[in-house]
Amino acid sequence: MLAARAAMPAAEKTLLDQAICNQLWAWTLEHQPGVVHTYLPMGDEVDVRPFIQQALQAGITVVAPKSLKGRQLEHLVLRSLDELEPGIFGTSHPAGGQVYTGAYDLFVVPGLAFDIQGNRVGYGAGYYDNFLIEQQMGYKAGVCYPFQLVREIPLEPHDVPMDVVWVG
Repeated sequence: MLAARAAMPAAEKTLLDQAICNQLWAWTLEHQPGVVHTYLPMGDEVDVRPFIQQALQAGITVVAPKSLKGRQLEHLVLRSLDELEPGIFGTSHPAGGQVYTGAYDLFVVPGLAFDIQGNRVGYGAGYYDNFLIEQQMGYKAGVCYPFQLVREIPLEPHDVPMDVVWVG
């Protein structure tokens, strides 16, 4: 999946990224979330920054993770895409360190692969599984490119399925 994602032509990636952001924004307009938890893209991941920018401009609270040691995430309020700090594993996170501990309405979740039942394969460290298993509320939306959607993924007891997988 990593090789296929890296080999995608830039123009195709841009079109698929925009299609996914449009799906995220359409859901947002319909459901009016107050708080969105989203990853900040790294490498060839789906670029959800246009959606993040729209959410910020609409006054939605946007929270992004900071990866910590021990497979834990710290959840920080994002004020601007221009105010980021580098993190571990090539990640970035909101500068300023304002921790958010409230409830979420929408989770935007990356992955290497998803299946049609909403199951997800991540990068293997379990960061999102550890976080999402604690989240009883909130709509969980996986985002991926067409080749990342497969028929079936083997499940492990700690896996948390998505409510929807939006494909570009």
